[in-house]
Amino acid sequence: MVIGFGTVTFRLNDCHGLKEKRKIIRSLISRSRNGFNAAIAEVDFNDIHQRAKIGFALVGNDRRTINSQIDKLHEFIYKTALAEIIETETEILNI
Repeated sequence: MVIGFGTVTFRLNDCHGLKEKRKIIRSLISRSRNGFNAAIAEVDFNDIHQRAKIGFALVGNDRRTINSQIDKLHEFIYKTALAEIIETETEILNI
């Protein structure tokens, strides 16, 4: 079994409140879940309206497939242009 997981940190310069931030993050999370069948959630900066961090996990049986899905997930998040990506962290484990 192969598990790929990581985080993506965003800067939301145009957000002026938590409602606006949550709308953007919820949209990004639901679109990512639907497109990649990934477990994904907001994991940090919950009360800061100009920052967000989401965590994700993917499970499969082939390391190359998981790595490819993670790359496509990062590309998808970047192309949505809903928020500026500051940092990404990724790890893949064989169990």
